[in-house]
Amino acid sequence: MPATVARRARISGTAADLVAVAGTALIVVVAAVVGRVLLASGTDILLPFPPLLAEWLPHVGPGTPMAVVVAVLVVTRGPDLADRLAWRPLLAAGYATAAAWTTALALVDGWRRGVVERLTSSQEYLHDVPRVPDAGEMLRTFADHILTDRPGFWTTHVGAHPPGALLTFVWLDRLGLGGGGPAGLFVMLVGAAAPVAVAVAVRALGAEDLARRALPFGVLLPGAVWAGVSADGMFAGVLAWGVALLAIGAVGRGPRADLAALAAGVLLGWCLYLSYGLVLGGLLALAVLAVTRNVRAGLIAAVGTLAVVGAFTVSGFWWFTGFERVQVIYAASIASTRPYAYFVWANLAAVLFVLGPAVVAAARRAVALPTGVALLAGAGLAAILLADVSGMSKGEVERIWLPFAVWLTIPCALLPRARFWLAAQAGLALAVNHLLLTVW
Repeated sequence: MPATVARRARISGTAADLVAVAGTALIVVVAAVVGRVLLASGTDILLPFPPLLAEWLPHVGPGTPMAVVVAVLVVTRGPDLADRLAWRPLLAAGYATAAAWTTALALVDGWRRGVVERLTSSQEYLHDVPRVPDAGEMLRTFADHILTDRPGFWTTHVGAHPPGALLTFVWLDRLGLGGGGPAGLFVMLVGAAAPVAVAVAVRALGAEDLARRALPFGVLLPGAVWAGVSADGMFAGVLAWGVALLAIGAVGRGPRADLAALAAGVLLGWCLYLSYGLVLGGLLALAVLAVTRNVRAGLIAAVGTLAVVGAFTVSGFWWFTGFERVQVIYAASIASTRPYAYFVWANLAAVLFVLGPAVVAAARRAVALPTGVALLAGAGLAAILLADVSGMSKGEVERIWLPFAVWLTIPCALLPRARFWLAAQAGLALAVNHLLLTVW
């Protein structure tokens, strides 16, 4: 009888999961239909395939076989390996697999279209790298070239972000890694580290079992479609490791813990200069400090963050001036014709493509997570919701919210039938990448 009751409970739970997934699928359908109506009425929402910035283009490419193989291996072997591998080999395997998955998905569009050309368009970072013969001069004058009603303004993505993003690609160029190929690979390799960092943070907060079970879901996150290749994938990796190192520093003691906290502060400070929106990543850091109650780690991390802020400020770039001017160009951009009343909920439909059905099914189980781990996942969700209601993210959130979305994989550790849900995640990513041509 107990076995029968347990079986019925599992079936009931799965049924509720499927109902939740069906409900969110309906939201996606409604967002697509309403988006089409807006386009037909002449409203310029600049989304050929609402709610995504993509176009319908069924295709296969050189990455297709590799993507299918990686998906099959993770679905069939991932849960077992996550359970029995030693911790460090597991992290190495998780990173290698995430990098292979992201790269394979990018190569579905081919090497040139899927990797090389992603960051070299007239609106992307590499377009302006030749304009930076001197990094110091660039920082001193960066804010002068944000407003688009002045001569010599930065291209779209450069001007819409703080100078740390452009500076990263300038450094790559100086190291001999210029051009779309090396830059694209660099971005994917950094972004692939995000699910590993999430696992490290969860383990540091005392939930190694959950970290192990969640890792395969982080690896197969459908958001990898946009992590390869967008700079936001790189942002996700940097933020995730900043939070992970903070968790390590906050639960540890001694010089190594202090060093981890300091490194965390530097990475979190660097995030402020990669994207203005990453200020919301501070919610993740606050969640770690709220759980650990380690004032020392918080103060040391603050020193690291302030060092980065001080370096940029002394170099001539004041963050608040940049953000003020970005709001001006944002108000004059396509955002002015994108209706808030649509995007405030259609954004959430778009991010469902990033999260996948497993995250939706797992969401209601988050209440069963340990407090610290639940706070991390909750901070990721809060960051998305705050970004949404701010009106500063009207569309294209499938890439913009990647740094926060990766944390919502944590509750997936509690899902029964892990292989079923991993297959659903992989299936969605493969379908999106093979049926649509995404901009990133």
